[in-house]
Amino acid sequence: MASFKTITNSDISQTTSVLNQLVDVIQEDVSGSATRKKYQVFVTGGIGPGVTSSLFQTVYDQDFSLQTSNAIFDITVGLFSGSATVQDCSTGQDSSGKLLFPSQSLMMREKVDNYEQFAQLLLGNSTGSFYSPGINAYDGTITNGHGTSETGSYGSKIEEAVFINYKRLFARDEIKRETFAMRLFSTGAFDGSPDDAILIPALVNGLTSSNLNVTSPSGSMIVADIGSSQNQLKYFGGDVGYIKNTSATDQYLGLIWYDHGIAVLDASKCFMHDQHMSGVISGMSNSTYQDAASGQVIMGSDSGCDNPNAKLVPDLFVSASVDDIVDYLSSCRFGSGSQTVSTFQNVTNINSSLYFCRATSDEFNYSSNPTFRNSTGKIVVVPDGESNARTFSFVTTVGLYNENNDLLAVAKLSRPIEKNDERDLSVRIRLDF
Repeated sequence: MASFKTITNSDISQTTSVLNQLVDVIQEDVSGSATRKKYQVFVTGGIGPGVTSSLFQTVYDQDFSLQTSNAIFDITVGLFSGSATVQDCSTGQDSSGKLLFPSQSLMMREKVDNYEQFAQLLLGNSTGSFYSPGINAYDGTITNGHGTSETGSYGSKIEEAVFINYKRLFARDEIKRETFAMRLFSTGAFDGSPDDAILIPALVNGLTSSNLNVTSPSGSMIVADIGSSQNQLKYFGGDVGYIKNTSATDQYLGLIWYDHGIAVLDASKCFMHDQHMSGVISGMSNSTYQDAASGQVIMGSDSGCDNPNAKLVPDLFVSASVDDIVDYLSSCRFGSGSQTVSTFQNVTNINSSLYFCRATSDEFNYSSNPTFRNSTGKIVVVPDGESNARTFSFVTTVGLYNENNDLLAVAKLSRPIEKNDERDLSVRIRLDF
């Protein structure tokens, strides 16, 4: 049997604390095929055997087939419907307003849909576009600092976007400002094309004929949300910060939404958008070129190829499936070693209720246990015949009850504490939620 005492409002207080955890993602997790899960939910019809692809891929911290694996983030790409990449490729609209594209392109509507879904979530407007930089970055009046509006690959508008959506397990309640950083390769592996020979004259030997599956050997760049604590921005999706090149902080490369744990990278700024791309990608085709099988096309080749001058933007982003683009970015532009590719500190908000259970010097000094009674049923405060003996008890447990005397919570003390008439006792109980 317990002793009861009513807890008043003055004995209860509310407090909030924060827990930070450091999250590191290594290159092998992003580049590896066993740690990057695909969801082949898109299937073409018509020309050729058809193409299957995911709308996004999920990166795990180990082989995703293992039960102990944890999903780290989702990665996908998107295109702004008003961009030159989309408009130059589109052949018009049907009667319902759906964009039409030629068979040389692939999953264009899905790429536009990806962009619009993130715009709806983060901007509150599916037809809106992401901007970086810009003080009034979401009203469409962005300037480049010289008084003229800018759009396109080198402007403020993000038209070819890479979306990285960190999972709740790692992002928690939010990502802490100025702790986010990523390692990217701005230049991919060169393939020996005339364009690349002009860009990098020193690279003469050791060039490959295809660079779609070769990890970049150079061009490493660290991007981070530098200065976001001083320049705190907020929009529909919550707190947002600019992602910049740490070597040149005047280069704005994307945005990060801290509350959602979503990074939006501008592919045309983070990566050399006009670099020559060559290799085999999935496509809707009846014919074969060189070593390509049916259902595949070769891009960036001088022989037997529809587009020998293919570049990262717009050609790869238009002609390749979401899986092919994500495969290329993950395996070639994020690296494949054991270095960190992404790091940040998350924030876990802990709301606590503190209950102060106080016992004055004349309270709880003897046990109310039924076995502590004499033959007449009275509580034995002191042993019979020892009128000068002092009463005391040992406190081991505190229970919290509601107004109906229903037990709601139990707090166990780390050790029994003696309670007597010369001691006031105060036990603090903390309930986190």
